[in-house]
Amino acid sequence: MALCMQRDSVLNRLMDCGKYVRYTPEQVEALERVYAECPKPSSSRRQQLIRDCPILSNIEQKQIKVWFQNRRCREKQRKEASRLQTVNRKLSAMNKLLMEENDRLQKQVSQLVYDNGYMKQQIHTASATTTDNSCESVVVSGQNQQQNPKTQHPQWDANNPAGLFAIAQETLAAFLSKATGTAVNWVQMIGMKPGPDSIGIVAVSPNCSGVAARACGLVSLEPTKVAEILKDRPSWYRDCRCLNVLSVVPTGNGGTIELMYMQTYAPTTLAAARDFWTLRYTSTLEDGSLVICERSLTSSTGGPTGPPASNFVRAEVLPSGYLIRPCEGGGSIIHIVDHIDLDVWSVPEVLRPLYESSKFLAQKLTTAALRHVRQIAQESSGEVHYGGGRQPAVLRTFSQRLCKGFNDAVNGFVDDGWSLIGNDGVEDVTIAINSSPNKSFGSHYNASMLPTFGSGVLCAKASMLLQNVPPALLVRFLREHRSEWADYGVDAYSAACLKASPYAVPCARPSGFPSSQVILPLAHTIEHEEFLEVVRIEGNAFPPDDVALACDMYLLQLCSGVDENAIGACAQLVFAPIDESFADDALLLPSGFRIIPLDPKTDGPASTRTLDLASALDIGSGNARPAGETDLNNYNLRSVLTIAFQFTFENHLRDNVAVMARQYVRNVVRSVQRVAMAIAPSRLSTELGPKSLTGPPEALTLARWICRSYRLHTCTDLFRVESTSGDAILKQLWHHSDAILCCSVKTNASPVFTFANQAGLDMLETTLVALQDIMLDKVLDESGRKLLCIEFSKIMQQGFAYLPAGICVSSMNRPVSYEQAIACKVLDDNDSNHCLAFVFMNWSFV
Repeated sequence: MALCMQRDSVLNRLMDCGKYVRYTPEQVEALERVYAECPKPSSSRRQQLIRDCPILSNIEQKQIKVWFQNRRCREKQRKEASRLQTVNRKLSAMNKLLMEENDRLQKQVSQLVYDNGYMKQQIHTASATTTDNSCESVVVSGQNQQQNPKTQHPQWDANNPAGLFAIAQETLAAFLSKATGTAVNWVQMIGMKPGPDSIGIVAVSPNCSGVAARACGLVSLEPTKVAEILKDRPSWYRDCRCLNVLSVVPTGNGGTIELMYMQTYAPTTLAAARDFWTLRYTSTLEDGSLVICERSLTSSTGGPTGPPASNFVRAEVLPSGYLIRPCEGGGSIIHIVDHIDLDVWSVPEVLRPLYESSKFLAQKLTTAALRHVRQIAQESSGEVHYGGGRQPAVLRTFSQRLCKGFNDAVNGFVDDGWSLIGNDGVEDVTIAINSSPNKSFGSHYNASMLPTFGSGVLCAKASMLLQNVPPALLVRFLREHRSEWADYGVDAYSAACLKASPYAVPCARPSGFPSSQVILPLAHTIEHEEFLEVVRIEGNAFPPDDVALACDMYLLQLCSGVDENAIGACAQLVFAPIDESFADDALLLPSGFRIIPLDPKTDGPASTRTLDLASALDIGSGNARPAGETDLNNYNLRSVLTIAFQFTFENHLRDNVAVMARQYVRNVVRSVQRVAMAIAPSRLSTELGPKSLTGPPEALTLARWICRSYRLHTCTDLFRVESTSGDAILKQLWHHSDAILCCSVKTNASPVFTFANQAGLDMLETTLVALQDIMLDKVLDESGRKLLCIEFSKIMQQGFAYLPAGICVSSMNRPVSYEQAIACKVLDDNDSNHCLAFVFMNWSFV
């Protein structure tokens, strides 16, 4: 007994001295159970643990606290080590990919150097030849050798497996030469920076038949899973209407050959949709890589003739596909090649840039495939979290259904039940009706849900050409400032489509949309190029005579293309009314806007007018210049805007709904034209040009007052005045690099902005039209407002004050940082206080 007491005394002394304690497996198991529930237990929780677990009774609370600290440290180190291993694996794979890309580029450079030397030699030989015919034959011979003419092959009997396999083998060889070789002169897209967390290496081909794009990237999925995702094209290719596999033929090497027919939507109302008849070959290479290649079956390639289809233009897929290579440690390297001939000559001339732009193809098809795979990879790893308790697959389905419903409305296929109705003499808005809307919806809808749409669906749609309006900027404005174009009564009618007894047909009001909106985010893609959200429209501000409509409404909204730096990006805002339940299988009737940029052209006029697209078609390429119009700059960004709004109708109200829809879409078009004119970046610079600077006297006078007051108070010039004329001062103030904002100082009223130069409008992300709706206290943060209140008396006494660095908020709720600001009192000609001017220096979006 004395020996046991002595041993316990020694153990206690060791524990008191903070020595290491060796825990038994049972003790570790008990502590691990508590750690799983609470990694950082409080003192009372640790005491309770000792009381509840007799096996821990011989360990002091201090030692248990140390155990939990060490356990948290080990957990943190383990996670960091795992993260570093993942980053190292990605970097190793990306390094391998970049080395291969470098080798390919070096081969391409060597080939170009050889071709250049060969052409120089042939030109020198031709110049020394005395006979013209021989000279011509030598040059043509050299050109033919450089162009690599197509290989001539016999016509295979592709109605049997041997013939199909021969076509598949040639398709595979041609695809691999494009994916990893120099068969196509690829040019990397500007702004696409390779890296382990980037979308990948994206390139386009500016000088090949058709349009071609190529992408390489890393994903954390196995090759078989990647192949399964990419082959399910309707799940990620938003322009795919349907894809039918009509025949499957196994090959001797374990691969499969599929004969497929695919239909795609037209992006606008003024172009025909495309269809494709192709052979797809899936196989495994000797190095373990999976390859999926595809090409069209035509009279030159042989093979069975594809199914005929009306209202479609048959396009051709040149050898394209996916090369999926396994990475060491897991994951895959993907090579994607898309090479398509869209028959550009079958579309109006003004729309041809859409069909001959490799950048547009890369954005719509190539990078869309890579982004979709990366999205699923991150969802599988748990890196993406969504709100609202919805699974990622459900939210993706909502996005796809919104896009598909909008595409169906824009295209209006006859086999879906759409038909045109007569117009009112003006063909600016097209009206189509669908008396059997159940054809447009999938099989997951049951028959009891379809009567919600009444007797049918009516769609009013229009397209027009926009000049000098960035699509991303316009979509952001339409999304954030719904009151500029929407009508509450029409929205209320659309929302009532989900109820058994809809409201009476409203009258589209030019007064606009009096209620406010609240945007509730649901999900976004990993690179924030697309947002899914619920918009709550509050109806408490509606006039008393329409109190029946004064209730909150909800829209499911999809917004994409808001990044101005994305190359060739298409911007889209699509929404559909939903009810409060928002079920996973809720019926959707999408409406909205799509803005597709055309490649900028330098040979046309830099007009700032918003034109109707039909008028542009009447004059060919749209390059005719109106009388008196002057070309003041070379910037000419053109884009195609397509608007489509859908409404339900009962048979006895069809004509009334058609009149309402046509009037409403015309009002929306006028509103969009007004907004586009206001936010066009080149509009004011054109007005402020040397030949057209005839700004209003108020603007010229205000510019003179600002410069004079700034010099009077600070004893320095805001800028060096090149000319004393009011026009020159206004022009310099407008183009000043610092954001210059003026706000009112009326008594008993919140200060609102009355003027801003171009930098100020860019910082606030607004226009001169909407500037007056922005108040100063909504722009400055809390510390900025407090500082301004403190410095206000100083500003009034000495005329100015310096404000330190801070944060303000744009109208799009984006934070903007600035290094310094100067608040200056602006005096008029009578030395009376006119307004306050703020100069924000070195501002940038956070």
